[in-house]
Amino acid sequence: MSYSKETDDDTRSTDRRTMNYGKEKIAVYRTYATPLEGVRTIPESSFDGRDNTLFGLDVRVQLEGEEFLPSFSEGDNSMVVATDTMKNFVHHQIGEYDGATVEGFLDFVGSQFLETYSQIDAVKMSANELPFDERPIPGDEGFEPSDLVFRVSDNESAFGEMYLDRGQDGLVVEDQTSGVTGLELVKVNGSSFTDYVQDEYTTLPEREDRTLYISLDVFWTYEDSEDALGMDPQRYVPAEQVRDIAQVVFHEVDSNSIQDLIYQIGLRVLRRFPQLETVSFEANNRTWLEVRDDIEGAEKARVLKEPPRPTGYQQFSMNRGDLDEEASQ
Repeated sequence: MSYSKETDDDTRSTDRRTMNYGKEKIAVYRTYATPLEGVRTIPESSFDGRDNTLFGLDVRVQLEGEEFLPSFSEGDNSMVVATDTMKNFVHHQIGEYDGATVEGFLDFVGSQFLETYSQIDAVKMSANELPFDERPIPGDEGFEPSDLVFRVSDNESAFGEMYLDRGQDGLVVEDQTSGVTGLELVKVNGSSFTDYVQDEYTTLPEREDRTLYISLDVFWTYEDSEDALGMDPQRYVPAEQVRDIAQVVFHEVDSNSIQDLIYQIGLRVLRRFPQLETVSFEANNRTWLEVRDDIEGAEKARVLKEPPRPTGYQQFSMNRGDLDEEASQ
């Protein structure tokens, strides 16, 4: 199978009719999937692979094809693949997949859709990992992780999206996105927010040192989409390592805004992973409001409360040009 991005006149037209349908919230689980091994380590992270004893995904399928038009315009379902069939198809294919990554599975099942149903022109597959945590049990040398018992986790999760089309020489990956979503990080001091526009509408006081609470989603694309599949673990970028970079940069950098913080995280991600083409962010400011800072005998102690709605957010994307520009300064 050929993996490349179309750049000629066959690229999807922006004025093409919107016509697709699919199934979402397909929860699928696999025990004893192929372990992810041989991952290149980085200074910011101890992550070097995962056992995949429990491999869970929340999958979304989107099918496109001109032969589906009669189902919209004439009520003719003769070419329609029922969404319940899509669900069953995904459940079956996770048992056939012998890889170790979210993106690899999406590519695999998307390819199977296109090879099985000729009326499908293109398929977009996306998924959020359903994470699990190993639980500690007593062992010969203290507590050790159980290989049988896991806790359903509410922590951050990996994300993947693959858009596959029928190219002239076989199936083509038109678009690919990887990510880690749901990071929630709090830094008790070492962050500020000053020197912003002050006018008659401004009521927010400047803060030289604040407790900063953010939620963060990070997404990235590869220069070669085949690297996203994990077939060469040395070229694969695990969500766990990007998460750890975000945590380390948050610890190290005394930022003057969330914008400054995510820019520094982006530079570090691009620096660590030269195989990446872009990195992008959506951040949400959930910073607690200070109630007291006059606690006797505790200079840095504060009493804080939840912020009221609405909350601020930031979106930002970067590419290797930003890294080159930073290096030239």
